[in-house]
Amino acid sequence: MRSRRPVIGVTAYVEPAGWAVWRDVPATLVPHAYVRAVTAAGGRAVVLPPDDADADVLGLLDGLLLAGGADVGPERYGQPPDPRTESRPERDAGEVALLTAALAADLPVLGVCRGMQLLAVAYGGSLHQHLPDVVGHDGHRPAPGVYGSHPVRFAPGSRAATVMAGVDRVNSYHHQAVADPGGLAVTGWADDGVVEAVEDPARRFVLGVQWHPENEADPRPVTALVRAAVSRRSQPTDPRPRPTRPRPPVTSG
Repeated sequence: MRSRRPVIGVTAYVEPAGWAVWRDVPATLVPHAYVRAVTAAGGRAVVLPPDDADADVLGLLDGLLLAGGADVGPERYGQPPDPRTESRPERDAGEVALLTAALAADLPVLGVCRGMQLLAVAYGGSLHQHLPDVVGHDGHRPAPGVYGSHPVRFAPGSRAATVMAGVDRVNSYHHQAVADPGGLAVTGWADDGVVEAVEDPARRFVLGVQWHPENEADPRPVTALVRAAVSRRSQPTDPRPRPTRPRPPVTSG
């Protein structure tokens, strides 16, 4: 009998969308590239719309993928909003609830772009709200709908280095970046010093990447997430000591 594929929850956007005769209809959606990458790695993707009522759905999942999208609300890390910041509070609330519960359950977690930034904030860190002000160029988001490409390096011996062995260049599309990783370890950098990977080495699998692996021909971080989910299902009890919980994110008063 064929074993069940690991179920990977992929967090979703709520944005105006159009199809057939319909225009600007609020829709729950996620780029199909995420689903395709999970499926190619042997997983079963389940799309998770924003919902902060509870995180009970995690009981049905083997792994969690925090997808890219709009900016994380700066009130969550104690900053006033920059005029160029575009946040989605309902999505932040739903994903923080999922992430908090996933960490408590030692569920494998991968954060992509916005997802990596949310990881950093959940671990007590903060973000640069407009990266060009920091690095002096638009190379990480060259133009609307255009991905940048740049060199990347990884900390030797890190999970990111293991997953991305032999890779020295990635794509990107973001105007914000991790300023302070909080309780996470920074294990990847662009050539201009922008943080490209973070991880929690004390946990089974918690990895954040600033680029978009789902758009690569070889989406290694997604494959690594699915493999970690398979491993957890076969060995649900982690014999290692429970790691320190991340610092809670700042919330608005």
